[in-house]
Amino acid sequence: MFRALKTVSVQRWPWLVLALSALLLLLAGLYFQYQLNYQPCIKCIYVRVAFFGIMLAALLVTIAPKQAFLRYLGVCLGGAAAVYGVLQAHELVNIEQVLASGGFTTCALFANFPTWLALDSWFPALFAVTGTCGGVDWQFVGLSMAEWSRFILAVYGLIHLLVFISQLTKPNKNPYL
Repeated sequence: MFRALKTVSVQRWPWLVLALSALLLLLAGLYFQYQLNYQPCIKCIYVRVAFFGIMLAALLVTIAPKQAFLRYLGVCLGGAAAVYGVLQAHELVNIEQVLASGGFTTCALFANFPTWLALDSWFPALFAVTGTCGGVDWQFVGLSMAEWSRFILAVYGLIHLLVFISQLTKPNKNPYL
């Protein structure tokens, strides 16, 4: 399995599919924000940053997927973004559960990006915080947007882990095995 995965990882199309899937999820978030008026909280913005990081990492590998350095860099950056996103989404799920049980909790009202990466200042339409944490305005098959984000980011993280492990194997001579 790992040899086949390594063979696939040196091709451009899987990375484009990964980047496209993350882009579609980002666009879905923007649709919820600007068309359905579900305003993102700080945790939502951090989850959005994770999807953005996965997309950028995949695009980085797309430049030259046969170059091991770019592939390792993209896999590590994408995996780190996925883990970061899972942690942020998990915190948001916890906030949602506390509020649903009648408790009280709050989160920051402003993003805490480093000055060298002030995404909320550079791209406010994408990364500005306009809502508060904990409101469950949308559900699909019983899961909130935060729970779906946590699940999807965990899948992305698993994919990145498997691709990372596959890089330690020798590729198949026959790419169809």
